[in-house]
Amino acid sequence: MVIDLPTVIKILFMKKLLFLSLIIITINFITAGAQDKKIPSVTLSDVDGNKVDISTLNKDGKIIVFDFWATWCVPCKKELTNIVQDYADWQKKYNVEIVAVSIDDSRNTSKVKPTVDGSAWPYKVLLDPNGDLKRTLGFQNVPYVLVADKNGNIVYQHTGYVEGDEFELEDQLKKLAGQ
Repeated sequence: MVIDLPTVIKILFMKKLLFLSLIIITINFITAGAQDKKIPSVTLSDVDGNKVDISTLNKDGKIIVFDFWATWCVPCKKELTNIVQDYADWQKKYNVEIVAVSIDDSRNTSKVKPTVDGSAWPYKVLLDPNGDLKRTLGFQNVPYVLVADKNGNIVYQHTGYVEGDEFELEDQLKKLAGQ
């Protein structure tokens, strides 16, 4: 049996394609397990000094959106301000709670409450001045959004903010709420 050169090339190409596909499938399988992370048990303070273990925030079956920000971060404040207009609807439609976590250090935590009050944000606000939660979650920059489903599984993460990212966030909430 004689095989011409174009046929040999096609066979080699198909073998390489199959091999790469298997590698991609294997990597996806391995990383899928790694994405089944739970909200860690880290205790933070709210702006009034009350201690909150963040792993207990979804005990009532809510979807929890953690929005990490800082008083010096303009895109962070823009994102939290833009979400305000949709937040009441999201609470009704998707049973969601937004938790704004300030990563301001201890020198700047005194600026958090005035910033929140001046912006009229209706969110639960927590303080992470030592970066305990930030370090546990392993992210570097704010704004950083993390979504946990009703069972406390971290199902979505996003770094940065540009106008309209709140629509992508809402799409994630719709999926989680089964809509």
